Amino acid sequence: MSRQSPLITVMVKAARAAGRGLARDFGEVENLQVSRKGPGDFVTNADHRAEEVIYNELSRARPGYGFVMEERGVVEGTDKTNRFIVDPLDGTLNFMHGIPHFAVSIALEREGELYAGVVYNVISGDIYWAERGQGAWLENWRLKVATRIKLANAVVATGTPFVGHSPERHQLFWAELSHLTQETSGIRRFGSAALDLAYVAAGRFDGFWERNLNAWDIAAGIVLVREAGGVVQEIDGGELLKTGNILAANASLSPKILSRLKAAKKRIEDE
Repeated sequence: MSRQSPLITVMVKAARAAGRGLARDFGEVENLQVSRKGPGDFVTNADHRAEEVIYNELSRARPGYGFVMEERGVVEGTDKTNRFIVDPLDGTLNFMHGIPHFAVSIALEREGELYAGVVYNVISGDIYWAERGQGAWLENWRLKVATRIKLANAVVATGTPFVGHSPERHQLFWAELSHLTQETSGIRRFGSAALDLAYVAAGRFDGFWERNLNAWDIAAGIVLVREAGGVVQEIDGGELLKTGNILAANASLSPKILSRLKAAKKRIEDE
């Protein structure tokens, strides 16, 4: 058992506070006012309220820390070494359709490196948390990535491009999917990258890949997977939090999945 540090306690408190409002709004999902921010990208009043709760909680507990937030954007703090990266509602489309699979995601970046992460599954009440050097945890249970070494035994999660994305992006995804479905036990698409990464950390998924995600979608999950003994990398070798092209798995499966993704991209480029 590991005791949460004061930092994690603060982050968990903020996530739970935001989650209470989300849970109430989820019960009245049909009555929510919705604006359209972009193709396939819905924003609800619940989203904005949750972000406001997190911002107020964390600002009060850690004055001076900066923020990178999905709705508010970048908020510069007086403390230039620490900033929170926040997604108040990861899985908005699930939320809007009454699908009970969405999360609050909060990460801390310290001196330019991801340091701590919390992912809160609002409906189940599960709190996943990790801090550098302290391991990854589900409540008080230590998390470890799965130990499978064969792709044929692996279940891998992903996210799909949706309406408004370029034809090239769809084409690459279908090529990647084709290469992996032929060699894995199964592919899953659940609609929340934060929870997908938490499930990799917990050994439920053997791997996860997706392209073009935002920093707030993946920052907390990255800390979880790494502290659970997994490998997280940028698919094409770029800067992960900028490109959002992420692959997470254990050390045995990671190169095997990566080789299939690279083969798929090469096939598209050669066509």
